[in-house]
Amino acid sequence: MTVENLRRAFRAPSKSACRSNMPEIPQEESPSARIERLGRERPSAFSSLWSELFCVFGIIMSQFLTEFFVSGFTVILPPLAEELQISQDSQVWPATAFSLVISSTLLIFGRLGDIWGGYPLFFAGLTWLLIWSLVAGFSSSPVMLNICRALQGLGAAAFLPTGVMILGTLYRPGPRKNLVFAIYGTAGVLGFFGGIAIAGVVGQFLHWGWYFWIGAILAAITLAAAICAMPYSALRNDSRKKVKMDYLGAICIFCSLIFTIFAITQSAHAPSGWKTPYILATFLLGIMFLAGTWYVEQNVASDPLLPASLFTVKSMTPLLIALLLLYGTWGIFSVNGSLYFQTVLSASPLQVVIWYIPIGVVGLVVSVIEGYILHLVPGHILLIISGLAAVGSQLLLALMPPRGEGGSYWAWIFPSAILSTIGIDLSTILMTVFITTVVPAEQQGLAGGVLNSVLQLGVALVLGFTDIIQSGVVEDSGLEESYKATFWFGVGVAGASLVILVIWGRIPKAVSELTADEKREQVASS
Repeated sequence: MTVENLRRAFRAPSKSACRSNMPEIPQEESPSARIERLGRERPSAFSSLWSELFCVFGIIMSQFLTEFFVSGFTVILPPLAEELQISQDSQVWPATAFSLVISSTLLIFGRLGDIWGGYPLFFAGLTWLLIWSLVAGFSSSPVMLNICRALQGLGAAAFLPTGVMILGTLYRPGPRKNLVFAIYGTAGVLGFFGGIAIAGVVGQFLHWGWYFWIGAILAAITLAAAICAMPYSALRNDSRKKVKMDYLGAICIFCSLIFTIFAITQSAHAPSGWKTPYILATFLLGIMFLAGTWYVEQNVASDPLLPASLFTVKSMTPLLIALLLLYGTWGIFSVNGSLYFQTVLSASPLQVVIWYIPIGVVGLVVSVIEGYILHLVPGHILLIISGLAAVGSQLLLALMPPRGEGGSYWAWIFPSAILSTIGIDLSTILMTVFITTVVPAEQQGLAGGVLNSVLQLGVALVLGFTDIIQSGVVEDSGLEESYKATFWFGVGVAGASLVILVIWGRIPKAVSELTADEKREQVASS
């Protein structure tokens, strides 16, 4: 709804209209009251509450599927690696290929969403993930598995930014949008837990291929729900031709991320570490492409993938850095923590699943509560709580004594799991609402791409560094101390994020207000 439409709606009724409807004269609604009401109402694109629920279900399940294929693969990897004869040094590739491809192509697909519209790419991404999940379950060699995991990542990279784009376009700023994005954020936590739970059951009782086939079934259900419930009345206005693809910037961003993350991740397993020629070469190439990205985006591209206008928003850059670090600590808990519980504490896969139940429960409760209070509590307070929780989670794992010396689940792992969930949920949901509110409609795909790129890069980069730390400590101090070193690194990462949030995390309450487009029209007309 444009500002002019709002003004027309606010005009007082004519005298004749008042006389003809005198017994039912409604009280005149002020502009602020109307904006507040619109922020709470169901979007007009939905014909009913059920259509809204099924549409939101289809989009939040896309977030669930992404985390499902990240977390569960760590659990299913041991039996899979044994059957396909994947060496210890080579296991890093199927484990990271999915996230690496996602993080490297999210901005590209976000821009394509802004050009072609969110619906086609969202449906195509889900279909693509479904196909390659089916194929992955039949993998007969490490090479085939790596290719399937990488191609799965392309599907997720297509539907993640466009899912955020669709929600950000349909919902006005206000309590209803806050609640929807809170549930969207919860889906990631539930997907993490669901991936581990299903992988644990599959690893215990079934062939490892069922992990991928169950994921494909979930993708098919998600696709069917999305196709049936998407508000196609809004489809005509979903295609945006105001932006063009920045091909040179896309190439530079893709190459810089692939080469840099490859070097960091593989350096711990290379024969001579960072002195290995191909590690040094790929890292330098990554830095060169990173510098090229900055030059192209600043001086060459007429429509850059990362427009400067995004970073002129107050505190946007430090907030994205803080979010990257926070999500990195979530990666430490979910990956290193899971491996620590199984290898050092001798917990079975099913036992780890039971230990992680509080993550799903607490994540759901926290997210719903946050959805109801985002318009009441300043974002700065929620971000500080998020940073403190992340520090506390990593600190508990780092200080946890051996199991026979008081290192019980209830005293250490249980509170760490809860704090880790609070740490990532509060910040991710808040930043999703914030970034989709401050950018105009033609940049909603960019918003989804930037946000999800930061999250995926945070996990990839921080886990790459923890892999280096663990490999350097394990030979001298043993397996337990090597994991402890990664947890202490997590304390430092979370602490750095907390400092940034305390200084720059000045996000206001997420109240009902004009959209970014309406504000722009208002400025232009004044």
